[in-house]
Amino acid sequence: MKKILKTILATSALALAASTVSAGEIAVIVKTTNSNFWQNVNKGATAAIDEQSEHTMSFNGPASESAVADQVSLVENAINRGVSAIVLAPSDPEALAPAVKRAFEAGIPVAIIDSGLAEGNEQYYQTFLSTDNCAAGEQAAKLMIDNAGSSGKVAVMSYVAGVGSEIGRVGCFTKYLEENSDIEIVGPLYSQSQMATALNQTTDTLAANGDLIGIFGANEPTAIGMGRAIEQAGKAGQLTAIGFDGNTDLQDMVKSGTLLATAVQGSFQMGELGVKAVIDLLAGETVTDFIDTGVVMVTKENIDSPEAQNVLY
Repeated sequence: MKKILKTILATSALALAASTVSAGEIAVIVKTTNSNFWQNVNKGATAAIDEQSEHTMSFNGPASESAVADQVSLVENAINRGVSAIVLAPSDPEALAPAVKRAFEAGIPVAIIDSGLAEGNEQYYQTFLSTDNCAAGEQAAKLMIDNAGSSGKVAVMSYVAGVGSEIGRVGCFTKYLEENSDIEIVGPLYSQSQMATALNQTTDTLAANGDLIGIFGANEPTAIGMGRAIEQAGKAGQLTAIGFDGNTDLQDMVKSGTLLATAVQGSFQMGELGVKAVIDLLAGETVTDFIDTGVVMVTKENIDSPEAQNVLY
């Protein structure tokens, strides 16, 4: 992940605005509240708020990650009620940009988490906290080659096309396979982050490609649906399956051998460090442009280790 560059003008304008903001509400707005991953972000954000008494926090998100217009409305509502700061996981890199620009113009500092905004909007937010999704995708691809081999078919089960995290994660996964193997890529297929959709898509993909050597599920609901389809087809352990994120369903699939591994992001850290970053901004302090919240490749061998347990949820 390249370090985000901000203009001196934008930085100065925000610093001036932040210095005049009093205590108040920090709005944490995520892609959906109907996911253990985002609820773990909530836990981290709550932990950061509980460490101080000056600011309060609200946590919100639409019913699904594909409800982009609803998320835009949540950001607009937060600006309209005069929140002190916003921590935002944008569901769409283009659609959320105007709202973030409006927050900047209103003097409201914004920390972006998980997925970035479209290029050209860096001056409107002050820091970006995320897994290095490209590096994570490459790590998953390398593990795929190491375990499945360098030729054959690998299916890619993705979530929402065009989201910043998806572009890095899935894009770098497929690029690494293309540049370092003779693997034929099936897909990507997009579940819209719906577990049932991913299950059906994976069921169809397995039926149509009996010679698959591997399959990659690129986020939590997609990986769960993928894993359940593999189990229902009686193919657990017969192909290399790698998931993403780390709720109890995915942990159980790693333990049972349905998944070789799952790449787990520091979701708690996104919430905790995101809230701490905007609190620092409100206090007139500076924060770095990019904060890497990390990823751990969790396998049956290391799932009980402190490193894995610190990111699983």
